[in-house]
This record gives sequence, structure tokens and C-alpha cells, in this order.
Amino acid sequence: MAGIDESKPFVSINIAVLTVSDTRTAENDTSGDVLVGRIEANGHHVHSRLILRDDQEQLRSQLAKWCDDPEIDVIITTGGTGVTGRDVTVEAHRALYEKEIPGFGELFRWISFQKIGTSTVQSRATAGVCNGTYMFALPGSTGACKDAWDEILTYQLDIRHRPCNFVELMPRLLER
Repeated sequence: MAGIDESKPFVSINIAVLTVSDTRTAENDTSGDVLVGRIEANGHHVHSRLILRDDQEQLRSQLAKWCDDPEIDVIITTGGTGVTGRDVTVEAHRALYEKEIPGFGELFRWISFQKIGTSTVQSRATAGVCNGTYMFALPGSTGACKDAWDEILTYQLDIRHRPCNFVELMPRLLER
């Protein structure tokens, strides 16, 4: 049965949060605030937080820098996952993936469909692994960030979650 095994000790991980937007600032980054609040409430540590414009090369460079930092376990980006010309977050992520996690985007869209119907097809939410670091690209809406965290990430980033989770695989991500 799926759920949290309370007999196991919790393991806090380090998470970097990147908001991708041409218009958000530290004062109005509500999606970033939602993620930071949930990360900290779950007992994890926000290692870094940035806001960058929708520039694929700049995003890719920052993501690569964080993937090379052994102190960062997970990167979560919010914004830039749509289909307009300025939406380049997914391309920046995929340029770095060594392994894609297609089930994340599929599950996210299934959860989202329950709330926003067919509008979910406009989301290109994605996930993958780069240099032993998990990367998750979420839409920029606060609702999408809440859904992704509350219904997927809170469980998959908790080593106590059964039958399996991403945290228990971390020591093996760099295996060859």
C-alpha cells in the first residue's frame, strides 16, 4: 500500500528553486513563494532561489551550474513550460537531461486535468536527471505549483514514501 512509513527517519534534502519569467520580481513571485513555503514546511532546505528571464541559454547555464553543485539534490523551476515563443524552460531542461522521467509530466497533466480540464494539454511540465540531480519543470501558476508539490513531489521527495521514492535512489543516480 502506498503511503508514508513512519518507522523510517525523514531525510532532508537541498532544493534549488528557479522562477522563469520576464515579469516576476522578488516582490510578486507567488509561485516561487508557494514552492519555498512547501519545501520548508516539509522539512527540506531551500539551498538557492533565483528569478531569471525567459532566455534559454541563461537558463541552461544556471541549471548546469546547479547540477554541478554536489550540495544541490533537486532543482525545481516554475514558469516557461507553455507553448509560446518565449516558453523555453523545457528546452533548457532537456538539453541537460541524461535521463528523462516522462511519468512526472504524464502524472502532472492527469492531476491537472481533474482541475482545469483540457487546458492541461498546454503544459509541457517535465522532469529528468542531470549529473545526479533531479530536475522538475513546473508551470508558472501557483495552482500548478501547489498541485505538483502536494500531489507528487511531497511524496516522491520523502524517503519514507512507499513503495518507492526518488530520494532512496539518489545514491545510485551516478552509477555507470
